[in-house]
Amino acid sequence: MLACAALAATAQAPAPYLDESLPADVRIEDAIGRMTLDEKIAMIHAQSKFSTPGCPRLGIPEIWMSDGPHGVRVEFTWDDWMWAGWTNDSCTAMPALTCLAATFNPDLAERYGEVVGSEARFRKKDIILGPGVNIYRTPLSGRNFEYMGEDPHLASTMVVPYIKGLQSNGVAACLKHYVLNNQEHDRDRVNVVVDERALNELYLPAFKAGVTRGKVWAVMGSYNKYRGTYCSHNDTLVNDILKKQWGFDGVFITDWGSAHDTREAALNGLDIEMGSWTNGLTWGESNAYDNYYMARPLRNLIAAGELDEKLVDDKVRRILRLCLRTNMNRNRPWGAMHTDSHLAAAREVAREGIVLLKNDKDFLPLKSGGKIAVIGENAVKVLSIGGGSSELKPKTEISPLQGIRDRFGDENVLFSLGYASGAPDYSRELPSPYDADSLREAAIATARMADAVLFVGGLNKNFSQDCEGDDRTSFSLPFGQDALIADLLAVNPRMAVVIVSGNAVDMPWQAKVPAIIQSWYLGSMGGAALADIVSGDVNPSGKLPFSIPARLEDCAAHAFGERAYPGVNGNVHYDEGLLVGYRWHDTRRIAARYPFGHGLSYTTFGYSAPRLDRKVYMPSDTITVSLTLSNKGSREGSETVQFYTSQKKPRLPRPAKELKSFCKTRLKAGESRVIEVRIPVADLAYYDDSLRRWVLDEDEFTIHVGASSADIRGKVSFRVAPGMALNTDIQ
Repeated sequence: MLACAALAATAQAPAPYLDESLPADVRIEDAIGRMTLDEKIAMIHAQSKFSTPGCPRLGIPEIWMSDGPHGVRVEFTWDDWMWAGWTNDSCTAMPALTCLAATFNPDLAERYGEVVGSEARFRKKDIILGPGVNIYRTPLSGRNFEYMGEDPHLASTMVVPYIKGLQSNGVAACLKHYVLNNQEHDRDRVNVVVDERALNELYLPAFKAGVTRGKVWAVMGSYNKYRGTYCSHNDTLVNDILKKQWGFDGVFITDWGSAHDTREAALNGLDIEMGSWTNGLTWGESNAYDNYYMARPLRNLIAAGELDEKLVDDKVRRILRLCLRTNMNRNRPWGAMHTDSHLAAAREVAREGIVLLKNDKDFLPLKSGGKIAVIGENAVKVLSIGGGSSELKPKTEISPLQGIRDRFGDENVLFSLGYASGAPDYSRELPSPYDADSLREAAIATARMADAVLFVGGLNKNFSQDCEGDDRTSFSLPFGQDALIADLLAVNPRMAVVIVSGNAVDMPWQAKVPAIIQSWYLGSMGGAALADIVSGDVNPSGKLPFSIPARLEDCAAHAFGERAYPGVNGNVHYDEGLLVGYRWHDTRRIAARYPFGHGLSYTTFGYSAPRLDRKVYMPSDTITVSLTLSNKGSREGSETVQFYTSQKKPRLPRPAKELKSFCKTRLKAGESRVIEVRIPVADLAYYDDSLRRWVLDEDEFTIHVGASSADIRGKVSFRVAPGMALNTDIQ
């Protein structure tokens, strides 16, 4: 009996790789030691459009992924891009990441991530393919709405809490697209030529923050090339910077179809290959996934002795570490779907992200009682669908028209379509089914009958608008909107224009319109949030995360001809270097139509002169800067105080100023509060590409405190001494 009991106990003892009491590294190495080469190879490439197979023999589960970053995407069939037709794959559509960035509120970024992570967990996903932090370089880029604006400090500050909130659900965030995916046009062919200063000071910081501070569990490569090598298996970017210098211990994944070479993929840090054969099994192959670069071709190179199996072991090691954090973590929460708290979070992000660009003579908020004419297709168009991989199937989406009607009453709201686009399509523009002249005449007649007009237009998520796969073809509003706005103004000048977009647009009518709102793709509660702002129930507090130029050629990427955008002979040259966005406008003294950080309120704020805790700092110190912010108006509101720095005599050229901190503060009418931020002196360093390291000069610096990059309310200077070279990021 005792012997039988001992045998039973032995049989029930878990294998070391399944023993949760053992350290993760011990479990991982034990599992790797039990796997065959074929089992390892299977784990490093797709088995379907959105999954990898795990190792069934050892009980290691599949990894299931879903597109993000604004919510959990619809379910697809196993092997193609057709919707699966499920009835339980809807979600809460969160506002686009441009809107989140416009909140300048890191606490909301964490809440946003928590919502997406909770719904992903409920839908049994292990990785959400987001967030995106590629820098906004040109307003034509089709995917800017998925990113966090033009400034690396803003993107870095907002992405870290997003990642932490999402991963708190036991679901991996996948930071994308690493790196230099700043245009969609020719994205899978173009080679980016950029100097090391711009790479390190502008394009890498948000990724670095996501890895080193956010502790992200997955990173996705981009389609484009850098130094002639595709970014998804680029030795410098992946092995040297991401994994060695930043210490990334997670999984590096291709974008769908961004792998191009077996040997490079194996040697240069790619861990999971997805989407290389976009038709998968439907080609009639017995298993087309075995033909991936990191499938049978890699196994053959190892069998021939040309590559070491240890390369695969490292990839599997990272995948198993991901599994222990996600689908093998028994303690992760269960998640939830489309709850009241999720909808409340979506509405709060939308409210705080909406930017009031112009408001002459306090035209807004609109008063109750009069007739409001809502005109424009975007007032009724479903905008969570479309745009490419960030498309969503929302269970709820309140349109702007519905939100305005709910707030002001059906009897007080007139509507006319005004213009119309074609149906959403990811590969081509489809014509509108309606007669443009008839729509225009009906809209003019509607505007004549109203006390105020609310034009809701802008872009949409159709091809060549805000959409993955290619860029916009024009800076102007599409579908004849500029001419329509002029016609409406002629019959009713009491008009507010609401621009729904993820990009800057031209505004030839700007001087004649009393009020302009930069709205975004606001998700499930977008119409309610817009009504909150238009009615004055909520005081606007959003700030622009990118500059809006007066002309396209005033944007740096368009000032150097085709070689800088969209590229010539397969190369796009970032000739503007560091001068992207407000850095360009400020340094070259080219005024933006609306500058980075701009956003009005229904109240007014006063700034005292900024104060420092001292006048001389050592490189290891932290600067404490403070001021008193006062609400001088008659209603409660929030203001984002922005802190920019400049250097008097840098050894290498620097932008006129750069954002280093910001603080969003809510004040009651008449209230004053001391605002205090801390800026590490090390953050004042610049990257010296000749030395290949970060350098901090002994010099005089100035902190500029403003309500935007162009609206500076005060400044204070100090010295840094002595100079020193900081630790290098690239050896």
